[in-house]
Amino acid sequence: MRRSYTPLRALVLGIMLATLCLPWVPFRVHAQAETTPEPSQKRVQIVEGEITPYGHGQVYLVQGLKAQDKLFVLAESMTGNLDPLLALVHGDTDVMAINLAFNDAVNQAVAAGKDPLAMLPQFANTHFLIWDDDSGPGYSAALEYTIPTDGDYQLLLYPNPALANWGKYRIVVGVNTPDVLTGQIQPSGEHFVSAMSVFPPLRAVQEITGTVDADHRPQFILRPLSQGDTVYAYAEPISGSLPLLIKLMDYGDKPLALGFDQTGTGRVTLKYQVQEDASGYSLRVSSLDATQQGAFRLLMGINAPEVATGQAQPTPGQPVLEEPIKVQIGIRMDQITSVDQKAENFGVVNTLQMEWQDPRLAFDPADCNCRVQTLTPSQFTKFVNERGASWPEFVYFNQQGRRDIQSSVIAVFSNGKAIYFERSSVTLQAPDFDFRLYPFDVQTFYIRIRMVFPERYYVFEALPGFSKTGEQLGEEEWVIQKQWTEIASVDGVSQFSFGFAANRHLMYYIVRIFVPVLLIIIVSWFTFFLKDYGKRVDVASANLLIFVAFNFTISDALPHLGYATILDLVLVTTFVITGIVVVFNVWLKRLEVTKKESIAQTIDKYSIWLYPIMYFAAFALVSFFFVR
Repeated sequence: MRRSYTPLRALVLGIMLATLCLPWVPFRVHAQAETTPEPSQKRVQIVEGEITPYGHGQVYLVQGLKAQDKLFVLAESMTGNLDPLLALVHGDTDVMAINLAFNDAVNQAVAAGKDPLAMLPQFANTHFLIWDDDSGPGYSAALEYTIPTDGDYQLLLYPNPALANWGKYRIVVGVNTPDVLTGQIQPSGEHFVSAMSVFPPLRAVQEITGTVDADHRPQFILRPLSQGDTVYAYAEPISGSLPLLIKLMDYGDKPLALGFDQTGTGRVTLKYQVQEDASGYSLRVSSLDATQQGAFRLLMGINAPEVATGQAQPTPGQPVLEEPIKVQIGIRMDQITSVDQKAENFGVVNTLQMEWQDPRLAFDPADCNCRVQTLTPSQFTKFVNERGASWPEFVYFNQQGRRDIQSSVIAVFSNGKAIYFERSSVTLQAPDFDFRLYPFDVQTFYIRIRMVFPERYYVFEALPGFSKTGEQLGEEEWVIQKQWTEIASVDGVSQFSFGFAANRHLMYYIVRIFVPVLLIIIVSWFTFFLKDYGKRVDVASANLLIFVAFNFTISDALPHLGYATILDLVLVTTFVITGIVVVFNVWLKRLEVTKKESIAQTIDKYSIWLYPIMYFAAFALVSFFFVR
């Protein structure tokens, strides 16, 4: 029999089925809740640090992450030209092994003739859960990652391996907080990110030698140190029994540790552990006995206890000392504006250029969307002061009066390289002038640039191919023979000198002095063929007055010297011989008047040849003494 369903019966059946199914609903929901874990609460933490030119990356442990958590990280440069690279690995990953594998991959790529940068993405994809270079603003790194399993993870920050970059950084890490990627968020929740000491402490050893005496106590600036670093030093005299003392001092020259001979062997050791990050520490070597002097050997180390034995080997590429910044400098002399021989100075228009690299001047190219910033001197001063840095300030050491700077500009590159350019006119002392051979003299001129800061901070080097003289110097009296550059250490500071030697154009002196003098001498000689001794006296006396006038002309061009020039002696010779001729002719006239004319004629016959011989002999004698 077929059963029919009325609406009432259908309603009752539906209620019964629903009642039977209800117990299964909570179970099904509960089971689903167990397979989909609850995400962690929102947390944000900000960490800061610094990567130095000598340093490596940094590893942070991110703790207590749960499956399905969204991890957001933003790493941005705060100073310098740091281009951060972020990577995430599991908490038990051997980061040192990854570093070694990367070095091997780079070496293999180079050996195979391939671009080592081309293998970076493949290497990163293989060894990291996720990584990023420039997804954030500018060169900032940013990443977003869904955590697959509960546990701790390691967050790696490296400087971009494609270029030399360094500086302070800021990392914002957030869990389930997408606003982290904007960088505009405040820390919240409990701390869950901490720095890890994955990389071994920096180890460096350096050896130097030097001398010490009562007036010279060498002081060496150490490179920046990190908290926990241990400084070791060992010193010994190279010869003799010099009682050495080594002193470790902080940035304010406050003594931190002393080392002196306690065993009578002459060997000195020192050890000191740094309590906080520090820079500007220095080691000074001196003698306990101020009356003794001698040479020493100094071995310094950071985290290298074997230094205390004196047998440690220097570590290539890892210096202990903060090497002075090398400043390449050159001068191009464009014009000689004047040479004042009486004041012993000269004026020049020159172009000066300096090039150096200082990590403190590095900047993030994203800040200005540029690789180079071109600054005026005032802008550059502000730029340097904002970074707590300095620059190789200098003076023209032999400058007289003021220096008129026509133009100056400084170009600063993102990697910390700087180029200083200046065109100026300046009057300079020339104390090296020597006029003994005037006007056949060769004079030496110098433009001396001396550093303001001691050599432990900056040292000069010649800028290759820059220093030279211009094609048209605008100086008609002088002809430049040669030019050169010199680097010297003067009173503990570095000095650069651009020197050139020049001789005079002789045509002026030939036409204005030597030819007239020669003509006067010849004319005077011709008077000896006259028999009128009175006329001879008149001519010789007039010649004497002419030579006096020449002497006044020459004296106006030179300072009051403590020695005679070759031209002075030439004129003195003409004075003396002309004076002798005047006296001689007066004597002959006297003989003629006293009726001794025959004796006068006999003597006069020999004087005709004696006169030129006297000049030749005198000039030869002057030349001999000056030329030798």
